Amino acid sequence: MVNELADQVAVVTGAASGLGRGIAQRFAAEGARVVIADVETEGGQALADALGPNAVFQRTDVSDPEQVSALVAAAVQTFGDLHIMVNNAGVSGPLRRLLDDDFADFHRVMAVNVLGVMAGTRDAARHMAAHGGGSIINLTSIGGIQAGGGVMTYRASKAAVIQFTKSAAIELAYHEIRVNAIAPGNIPTPILASSAGDMDPQDLERFEARIRQGMRDDRPLKREGTPDDVAEAALYLAGERSRYVTGIVLPVDGGTVAGKVIRSRKRD
Repeated sequence: MVNELADQVAVVTGAASGLGRGIAQRFAAEGARVVIADVETEGGQALADALGPNAVFQRTDVSDPEQVSALVAAAVQTFGDLHIMVNNAGVSGPLRRLLDDDFADFHRVMAVNVLGVMAGTRDAARHMAAHGGGSIINLTSIGGIQAGGGVMTYRASKAAVIQFTKSAAIELAYHEIRVNAIAPGNIPTPILASSAGDMDPQDLERFEARIRQGMRDDRPLKREGTPDDVAEAALYLAGERSRYVTGIVLPVDGGTVAGKVIRSRKRD
């Protein structure tokens, strides 16, 4: 479809890089006016400049509810409305065993990944409820669906996003506000490197390669996932094609959470 989001106003948090950047670019390509929110001023402003007059940058730390409220207000003031809210901003913590975890990252991870999503949903919904509804899309992770070792706080935060999304979908349906979640998995983004701590570049490269290979081994589909795949899912949930869809968690993971790959049989 062409200009699927024409005349729509969207906010995308964490849009300076990674999945958020891909979503913002796709929305803009489909005719939306986009507010790019991030703590990374240089990358966020550069993206807004590249997207042209229908995009603006608003520096926002989503762990601060007051800044989230200001973000929504700025979107409405700049473009006159708000139809789509994508709560994408997220952080990880260091990859370590539970017995070695001091939980030093707990409050920051929860503030960004959970409180930021909750505040973004609330403030967007306050406007949408008075203006005919809208679509709210929260980014979780297959780490919130599928249990595993390491990054325990991150996994807990993403599981919380799932439960919150479903609960908000039930409550906000009365106002014609749809609330859905996307659970990406096995898609190269900078967040994996952030969990590696202060490794030197060569060790970091080997670490990422080992983790990525493990992800490939667990993924039924052979092709690599990309930010564009997540952007396609976000476009679907943002637009009219999903007008009867709310409260879902959509994995974009090459089938990883569907089950383990059986590799005992060789293909002909």
